[in-house]
Amino acid sequence: MPVNRLARPAHHAWLDAECRRLLAFGARSALPDGGAAYLDTHGVPDPTHGVLTWITARTAHAYSLGVLLGVPGSAPVADAALAGLTGRLRDVGHGGWFHALGPDGVPDRAAGKSCYNHTFVLLAASSAALARRPGGTTLLADAADVYLARFWDDTAGRPLDTWDADFTRPDDYRGLNATMHAVEAMLAVADAVEVLDDPVEPAVGGGAAVWRNRAARAARFVVELAAVHHGRLPEHFGPDWTPDLGFHRSRPDDPFKPYGATPGHGLEWSRLLLTVEAAVGVDDALVAAAVRLFDRAVDDGWDADGAEGFVYTTDWDGTPLVRQRMHWVVAEAIAAAAALHRRTGERRYADHYAAWWDYAERHLLDRTGGSWWHELDPRNLPATTVWPGKPDVYHALQATLLPRLPLAPTLARALRSGLLAPPPKDADGRWRPA
Repeated sequence: MPVNRLARPAHHAWLDAECRRLLAFGARSALPDGGAAYLDTHGVPDPTHGVLTWITARTAHAYSLGVLLGVPGSAPVADAALAGLTGRLRDVGHGGWFHALGPDGVPDRAAGKSCYNHTFVLLAASSAALARRPGGTTLLADAADVYLARFWDDTAGRPLDTWDADFTRPDDYRGLNATMHAVEAMLAVADAVEVLDDPVEPAVGGGAAVWRNRAARAARFVVELAAVHHGRLPEHFGPDWTPDLGFHRSRPDDPFKPYGATPGHGLEWSRLLLTVEAAVGVDDALVAAAVRLFDRAVDDGWDADGAEGFVYTTDWDGTPLVRQRMHWVVAEAIAAAAALHRRTGERRYADHYAAWWDYAERHLLDRTGGSWWHELDPRNLPATTVWPGKPDVYHALQATLLPRLPLAPTLARALRSGLLAPPPKDADGRWRPA
């Protein structure tokens, strides 16, 4: 029987080294005027992409975690990213955050204001506040106000997706990708407002319990979707949240809104459902849905075309469509397997976990240029058809941290609370429940 790596201190040391390697790679992302750069394959800022809010926010989050880990050099990167979010990426005229600044520094108004961007600002602000970064607490209060005023639909129990640039008209489209990151962010906000030494307005957004309830409502919608659609999650919806299974049929490799089912999102939701359960209390339906989503993603996505790796998308019968291998899918698979093993104790998840780290080491970890290749072709060779460069370290970094932490609280609060330690073990080497 293979060794259960999840219970081995030596593996935890390997994860720590990989975490630090990733943080070192992204250290040049800090921009002198505020914000974070999109990085090329060598970790050099690529100015042709301008300054993207989601990259900047994910960088602020990642390097706030670096501060909480005590990794030297993390604070300047986190602070530069935060300066972009509190400065030139903020729309002072209409509120919220621009999607991006172009290479010429002009705000991109055509893209409108997206929930995807704003949830990452929420996440970044939560982590920065917990890491005691200057301006983090104020940014958290501001981001929460914008999110609740513009994106959270309390009647539906999930968020709107996109507005025009002036916040005058919401788009009819509703999306599960933005909803997923909203759940992640809302759980992080709850953890932040509950424990901050110098708190934001104590009742911001109703307080920690209300934020967790919002996250749970959105998560339970996914439980329903997983049951109806046999574990293949619809990603795209109309204004009444009716699934649009034909959306973007002509754009199957869209980086954010592709046609079909996305196994990587099934894996990411699998892990998030367990985090929601750990935050709000035992819920067998959340666990059952997490298992269903995981198993479907593995059955449809892993080794689906005769080669190792997860395909990017499948049709609704599970047939592979876009066979490129994205690094973020493997990172989320690793995190989901670790979470399910922690929650259930079943050995099969530990075996998946080990196999996917082996795959990442063979094909994704770039030991010469740094970080992870963000995209591979069906032969597992580096490719750039969907994701050029190595934009940021968010997914890979979290894959090095989540297996070493309990299912709740969320990352920044767990690190601040000193929960990063080898897990307790039973005599058979299995993790005991957290």
